[in-house]
Amino acid sequence: MTQRQFALGFCLLGIIFPGKILSQSNLSFPVIREIPSPVDQGALPNLFLDSKGKAWMSWVAYADDSTDVLMHAALGEEGWQSPGEIARGTNWFVNWADFPSLALFPATRGDYFLAHWLQKSAAGIYDYDVRIAVKSAFSDRWSFPGILHSDTLPAEHGFVTLLPEGEGNIRAFWLDGRLTRTGNSGADHGNHGEGGGAMTLRTARVDTLGAVHEETLLDSRICDCCQTASAMLPAGPAVVYRDRSEEEVRDISIIRFEAGQWTKPRRIYADDWQIAACPVNGPAIAARGNRLAIAWYAGKHGEVKLIFSSDGGKSFRKPLKIDGAQPTGRVDLAWMESGEVVVSWVGQEQGKTFIKLRTAKATGSMGRIVAVKEIDASRLSGFPHILPWKNGVLLAATEVGVERKTTVKTYWISYEIGGPD
Repeated sequence: MTQRQFALGFCLLGIIFPGKILSQSNLSFPVIREIPSPVDQGALPNLFLDSKGKAWMSWVAYADDSTDVLMHAALGEEGWQSPGEIARGTNWFVNWADFPSLALFPATRGDYFLAHWLQKSAAGIYDYDVRIAVKSAFSDRWSFPGILHSDTLPAEHGFVTLLPEGEGNIRAFWLDGRLTRTGNSGADHGNHGEGGGAMTLRTARVDTLGAVHEETLLDSRICDCCQTASAMLPAGPAVVYRDRSEEEVRDISIIRFEAGQWTKPRRIYADDWQIAACPVNGPAIAARGNRLAIAWYAGKHGEVKLIFSSDGGKSFRKPLKIDGAQPTGRVDLAWMESGEVVVSWVGQEQGKTFIKLRTAKATGSMGRIVAVKEIDASRLSGFPHILPWKNGVLLAATEVGVERKTTVKTYWISYEIGGPD
């Protein structure tokens, strides 16, 4: 879809956030309204909410059979604004579960951006680097791409989370497979590596020039291909991820920055899910002050769970079971202005696959499960994303169409009584 076709389609609808109302009800059933998307053919959407409350989306567009293009757009009061290109390439690693991202640097004069994507580094299937680029408020061009991690080994690097941290800095967390090539950890990596080492969790700080500082190893043995998630607390950043014990227990752990140093990994709850392969199902996290909410998929009993902390992740309450009826995971989480959190996930119902939502509070009260949108059951549908938006959440999801071609759909899901006008 060209920019002209996108703009014309929007104007014909003629109202703010136009589109077909898919579901309307009271507090238990929110109003779900489609927002016309700027994406033609593409996938891997990701969302970011900047410090001013503006929503941004990134996605990978398919220019042709061999060229991938990382795009981004901002959501204004009248819909998605004209999209911009970040980078393109013919040697990218494009994976349904490992999506690029975009973030804005905090406390800068004007908008400074950081973006990441994955690019092949050698011939092996899992040989790829995390590429990063920055754009200043005074330039229309993105910088020449750099590499996030310090090693140059042909190995797996990915599942990145970008977290704004202080003036002019963004904290990055990622899965790093360098030890799978060198074998230094003495542990079996599993399916991907050849060197006998394990997948690791690492972090570094990136400045507005794209320089990478203070790379740190946080955990030397973690699950191979599950997403990371992070949030900012008063004491500093916190990251959650799927850990991996010597006995192949793969539960969710948290690491926090406190008193000038990183804490040791700690399980948020003992699911005791023992599995000999990566389930490709990472956690999601949201924070308000010292209050934390973490959602995840627990495969031992096939459940989506939600847990709260009131002391910045030092301790946790008993988890809530969000869904125990055929969920497949792919969770996300948003903390609304109302004080409730919204959990999203993918689940089955009567032989069909849906994106589902449920609200919950730290007190243990939960809303009804809402099946927002039916999606393709295959990996092509990727991971849906939500973020807090106005009186509800913004949802971005990949839609699989004719001839298995994909596009991105976006929705405003309102939890206000009566919904939007």
